[in-house]
Amino acid sequence: MIKKYFHPELMGYDGTQLASLWAYRTFQIMGDSIVAFRGPCKVGLRTMVDLEDVLKGDTIYSPEMLHFIVEHFDMDLEKTVLRQRLFMTIIKEDLEEVYSSSLIRSGDDLYLIDKKLSVSIATRTPVSTMIHVGLNVQTEGTPVPTASLSQLGEKNPEAFARRVMEQYVAESTDIYLARCKVRGVN
Repeated sequence: MIKKYFHPELMGYDGTQLASLWAYRTFQIMGDSIVAFRGPCKVGLRTMVDLEDVLKGDTIYSPEMLHFIVEHFDMDLEKTVLRQRLFMTIIKEDLEEVYSSSLIRSGDDLYLIDKKLSVSIATRTPVSTMIHVGLNVQTEGTPVPTASLSQLGEKNPEAFARRVMEQYVAESTDIYLARCKVRGVN
């Protein structure tokens, strides 16, 4: 069972949160988890996980994002990338259904026309795999053209976070049960 938690206080994200057992060390949440919180985002080259961005010299900055950190205790990075894209699709579908917005998903990123709404990465630790997703709440000073949740009509990021975390947990549980109900074939 995936545990979910929304942290109500502002908290920054700098990339160091992508470390095994982060939810356990920070919030005493043991096992597979999805944690959401709001706060600024500033990821420099030293803590950047995406080597493509490192080689280009890109940094990530937003004055405020809605962050999600997912940790699964298996070591399959390809499965984690698929989970990451599933989560991005859940976010996209929720925003489109609730706000009648038309978003574009390109890989693991979401765009409103040509403005970037999200940052996302999947990685592996010594004992788990992890996903970070950040959605812009504010866009002032971002290094690339960006869109925000408020531009889409989302005025309550906490309610939105709780909704998409619940959908992710439900979808993950359904996937697990789907594999448990079929018999093997010869």
